[in-house]
Amino acid sequence: MKRFYWLMTSLLVMLLAACVPATSDTDDDTMTDPEAGFELQLLHFADIDGGRDIVGNAPRFSALVADFRSQMPENTVLLSSGDNWIPGPEYSVAEDSSLSDVLGTAGAGRAHVAWLNALGVEASALGNHELDLGPGAVVELLSAAPPAEEQELEEGDEADVWMGASFPYLSTNLDFSVDEEAGAIAGEDGASADALAGQLAGYTTLEVNGETIGVIGATTPSLDTITVTGDIGILPEDASDIPALAALIQEDIDALQNQGVNKIILLAHMQSLGIEQELAPLLSGVDVIVGGGSNTILADETDRLRDGDTAEGSYPLTFNGADGAPMLLVNTDGDYSYLGRLVMTFDDNGVIQTDALSPETNGVYAADEEGLAATGAAPIAEVEAVASALGGALETRAGNVLGYTDVYLNGERGSVRTEETNFGNLSADANLAYAQSIDPSTAISIKNGGGIRGPIGACVVPPGSTDAADAVCSAPAGIPGVSEAGAVSQLDLEIALRFNNGLTLLNVTGADLKALMENGVSAVENVGGPFPQLAGMTLTFDPSQPAGSRVVGIEVLDANGAEAGGESVVVVENGELTDAADQSFRVVTLGFLAEGGDDFPFPTDEAANIVDLVQEDVQTGIFTFTDDGTEQDALAEYLGANYGDGASAFDVADAAASEDTRIVNIGVQ
Repeated sequence: MKRFYWLMTSLLVMLLAACVPATSDTDDDTMTDPEAGFELQLLHFADIDGGRDIVGNAPRFSALVADFRSQMPENTVLLSSGDNWIPGPEYSVAEDSSLSDVLGTAGAGRAHVAWLNALGVEASALGNHELDLGPGAVVELLSAAPPAEEQELEEGDEADVWMGASFPYLSTNLDFSVDEEAGAIAGEDGASADALAGQLAGYTTLEVNGETIGVIGATTPSLDTITVTGDIGILPEDASDIPALAALIQEDIDALQNQGVNKIILLAHMQSLGIEQELAPLLSGVDVIVGGGSNTILADETDRLRDGDTAEGSYPLTFNGADGAPMLLVNTDGDYSYLGRLVMTFDDNGVIQTDALSPETNGVYAADEEGLAATGAAPIAEVEAVASALGGALETRAGNVLGYTDVYLNGERGSVRTEETNFGNLSADANLAYAQSIDPSTAISIKNGGGIRGPIGACVVPPGSTDAADAVCSAPAGIPGVSEAGAVSQLDLEIALRFNNGLTLLNVTGADLKALMENGVSAVENVGGPFPQLAGMTLTFDPSQPAGSRVVGIEVLDANGAEAGGESVVVVENGELTDAADQSFRVVTLGFLAEGGDDFPFPTDEAANIVDLVQEDVQTGIFTFTDDGTEQDALAEYLGANYGDGASAFDVADAAASEDTRIVNIGVQ
């Protein structure tokens, strides 16, 4: 139905344009009826954080943006709720010199910002993944390069002509000023988006056809446990105190209203639609909340979703704010796979007229080939040029084959954060094997599901089916002329393990191990990142119990690691520590977790005997595309040694949670 709407609307716009004198300087091409109130078209997205075809989606997505903007050119805003990039192949390959022609000067992460600029993004919330490489990396991307005469260039070097971001990043509950790096681009709260371009602030304003729109950003208060925040201040101190967070946001709402602004949009990167729903009735004066971080699809009955996708709620969700006025919540999936579109009419008091919302117009639009064909619009040239250059550079990584699999490697967010998966096992096994090559006494491998950012292979819903449960998941299909079916490439690892954490060895006691696993399963109901993927041990847990009391059983399979004669040790039985509570076990984990990431309470004292396995700028073994001692290197070497050709391909299919043996959830057994 929406395809018909697009075609008819586009035809109407062309007919109207043909009837208007070309010499007119005062034409208004908006679809707004002056007697119907002020009409605003909000286009939105978030979560360009991997797992889907970002490079292929971006040009099609840009065509949707261009088409809808052309229908309401004076009354359209394009906003993001954050996570507009993530460390990984698309991020790092932008350093390739082949991208200099489209970026001005090549540089890590610059392709993503170039896309955002070309799309015409006017403001974004700060997500967690923008900070994965620390505040300094954010500053470098958002800031324009200094004038050529101020750059220290050696003979033969060309000046950096990077233009930075043409829009601001927003988060009202973060204090950027206290961080030395982020503070350098901290802007004035409430200034216009144009004045704040390339800066960090709490909130901003946009001028849209004579009306002022307030835009506020907010970021999950759990930020310091899931990314690298430096010295950035984060409020509220209790990340679970949603009323306190609402009070902080309300201060900015009140400030905008005191300036006469009565149309306000909140970009809320909360990582959970449930938290955004909890915020809604606590706020007064917000008209729309744009969610971010959860990749949740909201859609109405007229929306066509991509194969295998399902909606988890209607578009938009409607609430009453604390002042009784209507408030809308919208969200969609990431990686430029969908564009959200919300056309609203406001009365003279800035109140949304909910009876004027049209399901035919509003909703999510799939940025696939069918969606592109339906618009009749062409991709934005600059977006397409960057995608083409980026795709070429990425192709070389897809041709570096590391090993083979006959089965789909399940790295889906909803799986690796709630249950054991074959990919989680494979990666944990690889880390254990690498650690044992350094220290044979290593007995256990622990990593977090949140560090796995996507599967290897694909799931496709058969033609004629609209049920995601019918999806057929299979090993990588291969790329004609580049790689054969079943091949696992460097590119696959860089996407799925895009953080490429370093590995760390340390000692833990049985009591420590129980505490670590309690943390790991503490947020399983919220699909939390700490959920463990394991090797060398088994875990049994009961999700019906309170967090902190869910571990029912732990057994270390070989207390002596790779050394001969090791016996299994029961550490927890029936929820209670055994006499192995004080026994020491050598563990390999991710450096991020060893330092307290995802709230893992790894010991840091002398008895822990912590050893960092990363060897910077050292690449040995079968594959040399990344440093020794990183998780990508460990898995690459493990694949090459054990599954290096089609005849010896990995063949352990992913199992249902009820059949898992390493991590047993007694709630599904």
